[in-house]
Formats: sequence, C-alpha cells, structure tokens
Amino acid sequence: MRLKSVRIRDFKRFTDLTVHGIPETTQLIMLAGPNGSGKSSFFDALYTWHKWTSQKNPSWEPEYHVKAGRPDRGRWNTSVTTVEFHDSGPMETKKALYARSAYRNDPQFRVNKLERQGDLLDLLPFSRMIDNDAAVGRNYQRLASQGLVDLYGGGSTTFDEYLERAVGEIRNPLLRLFPDLELNSLGNPLESGTFHFTKGASAGFEFRNLSGGEKAAFDLILDLVIARRAYDDTLFCIDEPESHMNARLQAELLSVLHELLPTNSQLMLATHSIGMMRRARDIEAANPGSVVFLDFGNREFDQTEVIEPTRPDRAFWERAYDVALYDLAALVAPERVVICEGEPNPGASQNHAHDARCYERIFQGEFPETKFVPGGNASEVAGDQRGIAYALGILTKGAEVTRLIDRDARSGDEVADLRGGSVRVLSRRNLESYLLDDEVLQALALSVGEDEDAEALL
Repeated sequence: MRLKSVRIRDFKRFTDLTVHGIPETTQLIMLAGPNGSGKSSFFDALYTWHKWTSQKNPSWEPEYHVKAGRPDRGRWNTSVTTVEFHDSGPMETKKALYARSAYRNDPQFRVNKLERQGDLLDLLPFSRMIDNDAAVGRNYQRLASQGLVDLYGGGSTTFDEYLERAVGEIRNPLLRLFPDLELNSLGNPLESGTFHFTKGASAGFEFRNLSGGEKAAFDLILDLVIARRAYDDTLFCIDEPESHMNARLQAELLSVLHELLPTNSQLMLATHSIGMMRRARDIEAANPGSVVFLDFGNREFDQTEVIEPTRPDRAFWERAYDVALYDLAALVAPERVVICEGEPNPGASQNHAHDARCYERIFQGEFPETKFVPGGNASEVAGDQRGIAYALGILTKGAEVTRLIDRDARSGDEVADLRGGSVRVLSRRNLESYLLDDEVLQALALSVGEDEDAEALL
C-alpha cells in the first residue's frame, strides 16, 4: 500500500488535520517534530482507522480518542479518519497497516511449551499507541511452532533446516548492525526456550543478556522479517524506533529496515533521531522521490491544519537539531561554511549579518548543509583578519570553509588574484545588484499581488 492522504477530525490533538501530497513513489515517510507535536496521535488515528475498517477488535474510548471539548460520536466512523491510498484496486484491509508502539519492552522471556499461532493478519498485539508492545517472545513462539508445521506438513525436510533458514533471515541483517553478534539458535522451545547468540568468545548466551540497544534493534528486525510474510502490501508504522540506540546505530537500523521492506509497502517512522533523519536524506539522494519528510513542528492543531511533504532545508535541520540536541545543536558542524561580508557583532550594527541572512534565505533549500556567517568588511574577509576562517577550520573538522566578497570596483586581474587565493568574488558589484535586479523586483511585485505597480517600483 502506498499512502496518498489522510484527514483526521476531532481526534486526540487534532481539530481538522489533512496530510496530503505524498507521491506514489514514496517508500519511506519520516515524521519530524518535538515531543507533544502530534506524531504519535497521528499514528493512533491510523491505527484506530485500521482496527475499525478491518474489524480487528475495534474499540473506542471517548476520554482517550476524542479531542477534548469536541462532541463524542459514540464510536469511530469515516468522518473521524479518512485514509486514501494510491492503489486503485480492492484493498485487503487486514493487511493495509501494521504498527509498533514506542513501548516495546520485552527484556527477557522463556518458553516452556509451544502453541500453534494464529493467522498473522488477525494479529492485534495492542489496542492503543500508548500500550506496551512486547513482540520478541511472541515472535519466538511463531518461529518455533512454524517449524513444526512445516516439518509435518511437508514444507521442510528437517526441523533443523527450517530453523537455519528462519534464523538466517534475521542473522544477516543483525550482523550488519553488530558485526560481533551472531544469532545461532532458538534453544529448546520445550524447555526454557529463548534466542541464543554468540558474541566474541561468548557462545550460546541468551537474549536477556543483550544490551538495551541490541535488544531494541533485534526486536524490530525480527518483527519485520516475520510480519512481511503476510503483510506484503502494507503501510508499516513504527513510533520512535531509535529507543535505546546511539545515533550511528539508529542510522544503520533505518537502512536495514528500509531494505527489509516488501516491494509494495511503505515504512513510516515518527522519530527524533538525527541519525535516522540524515540517513533518510541519503536514501532520498540515492533514490529521488523515495523519501518524504512531514514536519509536525510549529503547528496549531486547534485550528484547521494542512501538512504537505517538506524539503529538508537548513531551517528544518536546525529545528531537528534543536529537538534532538538542545544546547548542543549550535555545535553541530555543517558540511560547508561560507564567510561573507557583514558585521558579526549584533551590538555593532543595526543591520548586522545582513548578507549572511540573505544568502541563508536564498540557498537554504538548495544547499541545506551550508552555513553562512559574517566576517567583517571585504578586506577582513579576504585576508581573514578576524581569524574566523582559521577558527572554523579547527572547530568544524571536515567542513569546507569558503570566503565570499562583493566585486565592488575590482578589475578583472584583481578578481583573478583573489580567486586564485581561495576567495570567491561575486560576478556583480554587490549582493544588492542581485536583490534589486529588474527580474527580481517584478517577481516580488507579482508575489504580493501588486504586479500593476511593477513599473513604478523599477
């Protein structure tokens, strides 16, 4: 299933929210925004829609589901949540959506008997997105019991062959995240059964001995490997998949989950993880049109709101860094720093950092990883007399530092000399020569509905 649009009314945070404009080519949808911005409520609306449309034990709690102060309709109905997919054929509602809540706590388990597992498509592991979603033990039961079904149903030659095939599906993606952690068996499912691993010189230690991050990543990989057997045309929703993991591991986990995704499915994540956001950006760069970012930050959900896919420009990343890092956000280095003309001291000039602010606004969409900073007048920037380029070269290891000045009245030879010394020079006299260009002013007049006054403006 490929999501196209969603409309939610009088549900939890939302008075009237529309999310639309998601392209059919989208494989990965990233929900961004601070805590309390509505990402989990959005998942709850989708999950409630799925329970009712597929008749998977539908429930309705007015004090939980209904937006405070709004009338209770008595139960969910199509006026609460409307979901539209790009697929034009008949929808198999049971497999339309698969969700994991943010509360995936299953620190240890042991199985002493096997029970036949029901149809995956009938599975409803939790009722609300605030409920605990312990899946590791449940998936262990499914792996072990399915081996017996295959053995006696003629699907596998031996039980060991089934186990090796099943374990291998999980072992290989897990090794990508933890090269020294190998899943090697299910133990004895009839006597304290659990997953067994090898790590370094330690062989056969149990799932409960993994670290929090290892357990969290293993849980999500295991669950997707098993779920995709039945949910092969599905919108997968995972709330805060980054829990218990460092940024590098979060990024790698996103790549693994994206690769495990069935061809006709989508993966939607609600996350604060910079690691996952940056990896999503890399996936989009490699496969244009495959990733969408939905920004839930700075919204007024007591009013009608429309969210469309946003291009992750510099402002988007600064908000994301602020959510994830708070005071450390200012220390995160961009890939490129451009030192331009302008007074960097706010107290020295009412118009301080004018050029930097203009360049930032102009280029934030095309070059989101570039930061413009003021460095004084042209001579100070060209000669780095304030030492800004030197300091930034030390503080932002790996970042490209460039100096940019106006052309002013410099001759062609003077410009060539400066460019030879790693200083960029505008082609026109100054930045204002671009800002006050006739074409720009005409576009300005048109953008504010004053095109009839364009000639007077010129």
